Amino acid sequence: MSYLFQPIKLRDLLVPNRVWVSPMCQYSAVDGVPNDWHLVHLGQFATGGAGLVMAEATAVVPEGRISPADTGLWNDEQVAAWQRITGFLRAQGAVPAVQLAHAGRKASTAVPWEGKESVPESEGGWPTVSSTDQPFGSLAKPRALRTEEVAELPERFAQAARRAEAAGFDVVELHFAHGYLAHQFYSPLVNDRTDRYGGSFDNRVRLLLEITEAVRRVWPDGRPLLARISATDWVEGGWTGDDSVRLARLLAERGVDLVDTSSGGAVPDAHVPVRPGYQVPFARQIRTEAGVPTGAVGLITAPEQAEEIVASGSADAVLLGRALLRDPHWPLHAADRLGAGDRWPKQYERARLA
Repeated sequence: MSYLFQPIKLRDLLVPNRVWVSPMCQYSAVDGVPNDWHLVHLGQFATGGAGLVMAEATAVVPEGRISPADTGLWNDEQVAAWQRITGFLRAQGAVPAVQLAHAGRKASTAVPWEGKESVPESEGGWPTVSSTDQPFGSLAKPRALRTEEVAELPERFAQAARRAEAAGFDVVELHFAHGYLAHQFYSPLVNDRTDRYGGSFDNRVRLLLEITEAVRRVWPDGRPLLARISATDWVEGGWTGDDSVRLARLLAERGVDLVDTSSGGAVPDAHVPVRPGYQVPFARQIRTEAGVPTGAVGLITAPEQAEEIVASGSADAVLLGRALLRDPHWPLHAADRLGAGDRWPKQYERARLA
């Protein structure tokens, strides 16, 4: 029996296996509208056997995009475009999911193959906002959000969640990681506020909890809500694994069903010890100490490695990124290697190795 290819039930939703697609920005949308690239990009993972296919970081407001080419869920045109994609994913037996995001001071940047620096307003960029007025590295200086503006953000996420439901997604993930807006609030390395959203741990996580509560109120009770966090800043004096355990408990109390455990991104000078499975210990710590289901992500490349992560209780699912870009049919090949049954599309059976 393969643990990796056992189904997992979250609320009323049964996900057919524990191999999930990590959200990966494609920088290929126009005005936030996904297109044929997104259909083929995400669709290949569904035909390749992934149990859950998560769309990229999708902005809840235009100014929340990482780049002008990011997808969004702030209008009906975007909803209609996503419906075509979610319909295809579901028809292949995969669960369609979307990550809702706001990039904060990391917004309005060029797409990676054009340098990733800030895009000036004269070239289609926009002013950025954050918990602070301090920039991230060489990016443009943000404006610190006023207290009343911060208090409006949860409703922006809730509105996007309503659109996600209309668009056909079965799972929503809140992007609270990688140095984007929510992380800019909870990381003590970034948040220098003196209002009710700054200072103490409780104040710094307040926005995350308010967003979670607002989304859970509108997201159907039978559908799962996930949250991706950066479990450590990898910098002395920054956010830690113990902080993440505490946060995971608070998120679970407010209706988060699984914590997608990543790390880093708050500051540009962190030294991250990248190696195979380097973030898995944080997923295990949260799962064990907070009693919350977790997903593990980061340099998970081999079927046996992924199987061990789930079988050992380190995480409840693995989220793959680059491994799936290299081989969109990774789950099918892994299932064969692990003796885990048959999910090959009929159209592809002739290519299956004996």
